[in-house]
Amino acid sequence: MKNIVDKAFSYTSGILKRRLFKTPSRLSVVAFLLLIISGTSLLSLSVSSRHGSLSLIDALFTATSASCVTGLSVINIHDTLSLFGQIILLILIQVGGLGIMTFSTVLILMAGGKASFAGRNLIQDTYTHSTSRGPGVILKDVLILTSVIEMTGTLLLMIRFCPVYGFKTGSYYALFHSISAFCNAGFALFPGGSLEIFRDDVFVNLVICSLIILGGLGFLVISELKSNPPINRRQWNKVSLHSKMVVVTTLILILTGAGVILAMEWTNTLSGLSMGHKINASFFQSVTLRTAGFNTIPIYRMSNETLFISILLMFIGASPGSCGGGIKTSTLATLFCLGLSRINGSEKTTAFKRTIPDQTVNKAANMVMISIFVVGVATTILLLTEIGRVSYMESMGKFVEILYETVSAFGTVGLTMGITEKLTETGRLVISIVMFTGRLGPLIIGLAISRQVTRHFTYAQEDIMVG
Repeated sequence: MKNIVDKAFSYTSGILKRRLFKTPSRLSVVAFLLLIISGTSLLSLSVSSRHGSLSLIDALFTATSASCVTGLSVINIHDTLSLFGQIILLILIQVGGLGIMTFSTVLILMAGGKASFAGRNLIQDTYTHSTSRGPGVILKDVLILTSVIEMTGTLLLMIRFCPVYGFKTGSYYALFHSISAFCNAGFALFPGGSLEIFRDDVFVNLVICSLIILGGLGFLVISELKSNPPINRRQWNKVSLHSKMVVVTTLILILTGAGVILAMEWTNTLSGLSMGHKINASFFQSVTLRTAGFNTIPIYRMSNETLFISILLMFIGASPGSCGGGIKTSTLATLFCLGLSRINGSEKTTAFKRTIPDQTVNKAANMVMISIFVVGVATTILLLTEIGRVSYMESMGKFVEILYETVSAFGTVGLTMGITEKLTETGRLVISIVMFTGRLGPLIIGLAISRQVTRHFTYAQEDIMVG
């Protein structure tokens, strides 16, 4: 009997190694699934809640939202979760933000072992586009940068929080929101789960915005700009193409978003505020749409045009190798450069006097198409589960609310128009899957579940009419 069990265990282990851990993408999916399952188990314990315990679906939704650094919640974090539950939530945010493979490899290296080949590839694919740096160096940079940034954010927020909430509670609030902001999670411990009470506090707004932007740039970009500050044109020319595209695209999106929100909400959610506070609130909301999920003005009161722009910004998301989701800024920039190059009659896609490989362009196009498909399917399912087959007149406004919720989940943003807590169990499960897909990326999910077969032939070519 023992031999049969040993053989069965050996056979199962062999399948897992060949199938699940064959590629970094599959390893990443499995790692995040294990993190979510662990978080669900811990959050469902009675010790994690102030009263009773969370239902399995609520615990799963919360664990997925934290692990995927989204911020959507079907519960009030402050009123529902105990201190133990909040700490578990914070750990899930931190581990999910940096990537569980980072922590796993750190433990292996600390124990004197060596990271697996799949682990090395995953870390290099996640945090850098170049394979010239070893995983140990990459991990060291990631952990040091993260620790310095989050502790700096904590100390700065303590300046505001400690005088109001006391040293102990203020320090805890500062640490929680610093990690939540840098990891682009968007979870808050204040009433309503937002930062509306700090709408007019420029200092808190700037600290949170700085943490969000740094967490959304990606570790490669931060590390490169730190070691080679682009203080003049000569230094800027030395910056890699990836970092240039990420920085320029991020600045354009943030400033454009802030300008649109300021113009569209001038007499709406921003009415009654001074000029300075209007600019401050608009800038903060534009930054937080980069997958962070905090808000200082009520989302459900925004105008339709602002909600539409918000959906576009959430769909784009942050940058590769960062704590955010979405299709990524570099993907948008690549497709923009593709269109610009074709208009100019060039067969190659160029940017900053550099040629972007065709493989990268194809990957960007695939990313967008799969992302649109995921959002479209999820939105359709939610329309069926949350509204049903009713007329437009009977469900006026519900479509926008559901689309906003779906894109927010896919971009791991966490902003909502107030329907998260009203979702059915099926709806919560669908949003959980969308958050998981958005965090890892549709391409990674697709590669993980597909058979990677290399074709040694091509089909005959035949043209079609387009346009």
